[in-house]
Amino acid sequence: MAIMITDECINCGACEPECPNTAIYEGGAEWTWGGGTALTEVEIDGGEVVPGDAPQTPISDEFYYIVSDKCTECMGFHEEPQCAAVCPVDCCVDDPDYRETEEELLAKKSWLHQEA
Repeated sequence: MAIMITDECINCGACEPECPNTAIYEGGAEWTWGGGTALTEVEIDGGEVVPGDAPQTPISDEFYYIVSDKCTECMGFHEEPQCAAVCPVDCCVDDPDYRETEEELLAKKSWLHQEA
């Protein structure tokens, strides 16, 4: 599963630099697939191919957010999700809408960072 940031976020920003996939963004900030990854282009739903540096619509305008498709729960990097470890108000929690196995998370890490 991915991690999500709840609406209890105080916008401190402690989580953002901890993410090895650059999956965390400030509220209102556009995100990219390529930011923090090796992706130069991505095929999204419907078969459309977008450049890795193409700006994507913010998921939240109010508080920090995590792009679930880039979140690996720090699998392959750290023993635990680093955003949750540093969050002073414990608002980085498991996202019940994105359940993934350890194998799926490691495969996502390999895809994001183009590992063989």
